[in-house]
Order: sequence, then C-alpha cells, then structure tokens
Amino acid sequence: MSTPGIDWPHLVGWIAANVPDAGEPTGVSLIAGGRSNLTYVVETPGRRLVLRRPPLGHVLPTAHDMRREWRVISALAPTSVPVPEPVAFCDDPEVIGAPFYLMGHVDGAAVRTREDAQGLTPDQNRRLSERLAEVLAAIHAIDHEEVGLGDFGRPEGYMARQLERWGQQWERSKTAELPAYDRLVALLRERLPARSASTLVHGDYRLDNTLVRFSPDPDILAVVDWEMSTLGDPLADLGLTLTYWQDPGDEERASVSVVADVTVAPGFLTAREFAAHYAKVSGADLSDLDFYVAFGNYKLAVIAEGIHARFRQGKTVGEGFEDIGAAVPTLVDRALRVLGD
Repeated sequence: MSTPGIDWPHLVGWIAANVPDAGEPTGVSLIAGGRSNLTYVVETPGRRLVLRRPPLGHVLPTAHDMRREWRVISALAPTSVPVPEPVAFCDDPEVIGAPFYLMGHVDGAAVRTREDAQGLTPDQNRRLSERLAEVLAAIHAIDHEEVGLGDFGRPEGYMARQLERWGQQWERSKTAELPAYDRLVALLRERLPARSASTLVHGDYRLDNTLVRFSPDPDILAVVDWEMSTLGDPLADLGLTLTYWQDPGDEERASVSVVADVTVAPGFLTAREFAAHYAKVSGADLSDLDFYVAFGNYKLAVIAEGIHARFRQGKTVGEGFEDIGAAVPTLVDRALRVLGD
C-alpha cells in the first residue's frame, strides 16, 4: 500500500505493538483539505483511528510539533473542552518518517463551506456559531495548572514573542519582498499591549478546526489541530478567529483562499456579534480588539506564505494551494487598515 507520508509496513507493526486492541490495520487514506499537518484515517477491525503527522518536505522550526498536540489533547480529554480521544504517541521518526500520534475517530462533520452546512436552518446556524464562541471561552477558562499544563508556555511577554516568532517564520519562508509587511510589523510593535491575560490558547481556532454535530441540536463534538497551542493571551485566539470570519458582502475576504465561507450562510453571527457573544460568556474586555484582529491577519499572512513556499517547492499534499500566495498581500493590507494605516 502506497500513501504519501506513510510507511505502511512499519505503521502496521507499530500499531500491533502499541494499540493491540485495534487489530491489524486494513487501510489508510489521507483526509483531504489539510494545509499543514497531515491527517489520515486508519481503518482497523477494532476501531477507526486518525493519524496526525507533520507535512512533507520543508518544515519550519518549532512548527508541527506532534508531542505538543498529543500533550494538550491528553490534558483536555477529562475536561469540558471537547477533544478527540488520545490513543497512542510515537516519537520515533523511523516508523513512518516523522513523529506521529493516533487519536480516536470522531463521528462529526468538518464544516468549511456553505455547502457543508446545507440543510441547517438559520436558527441552527446561529446556535452553531454561538457554540463556537462558547467553546473558545471554555478553552480560555481551563485551569492549566490543574490539568498539568502549567509549563506549557511562557505567558509573560507572549505577544512580543509571537511578533518575533512569526517575523522569523516570514524571513525563512518569504518568496518575495513586501514593503507593506515591514510597515505592518512596525505598527504592531508600536501597539503591543503592555499586559494581557494568560490562558491556554488554541492558536488556530476556527469552525473548520472543529468537528460538528448537526442534529438533534448543532454542537461541537471536538476541537482539533492543536499544533500551535500554548499559554498566552486569549484575545490572540479571538483575533485570529475573527480574521478567518467572512461576513456577507465582504468580497475582499472572500478572495482569501484560506478563509472558509460557511459564516456567510443565513443565521450565522457576524464577526462583531461573534466577538460580543464571546465577551458575554467569558467576561473579556475587548477594548483593544483591533490590535488582535490586525495581528490575526498578520499571522495568517505568514502562515499563507509558508504554505505558498512549500507549494512552490512541490512539497504539499492535497489540493487548493495554487492561489494561496495571492492571499498574503491582501491579509497584510487588511491588517494595516484595522490599525488605521
């Protein structure tokens, strides 16, 4: 069996030794749509498993840390934050070519486009977007010391380090000079908050990084893709979520290929309403939200540039990468406008 990113004979042997209740695997398939870490369904006689591994080819330092994802879902599994069941972790790159972990399959839907949400009423769409805000607030309410994540990050100076980190990622990935990017970084440095709250943060929170149940009532069954999680400023999570959010009539946002369009379906909260619902359930002060939305656009621009660089090198697996480079200047321009430039 030949599947990119999987050494099938070695994987079969490893699962037999480490997940004996599953039985001998019978097949593996790549789940389409992943733009970063690769996700596969592994079929076994005993259960359906999901495997996560880093992307092929060029991988940025500190990114795609499988142990980090594994640790956070293991810590959150007993809490009110919905995550997949952690099953087994492998740190030996000799097995399939990179560290990976296995988690239980969640029988939920990945919702990215309006077509994915076909059949939902406006009331159901509204409730689903409210649940997205409520689960984000639940993540930020977790006592990270109590669940064993007290050393999961360094909250002090988080936003300054984030700005530096993503700047370094840009320098490693950039495919062309972009003067507007330099202006944006300077403005973000000027506006860095002096102090901020400290919570567990997901790092890439959006509807299509969750698995959703449609009926009898819409709900979020699991939050996935925890590769960027750490301890830091919860408003950075909210700002990035709003960066991904597409309101009806926002054609510029619609042109960004990494942004889903499900939130334009009738009934979904607008970006402003989503932020207000999050503030209501979390008690957060959103007076400096513009900075975090601008930072979200900046971060997404750097991520898009990294994906674009891998695409140019022929190191991506899946579809939909052709236009991602065009998103970078658009996201930078949006961030500048949010900051009043």
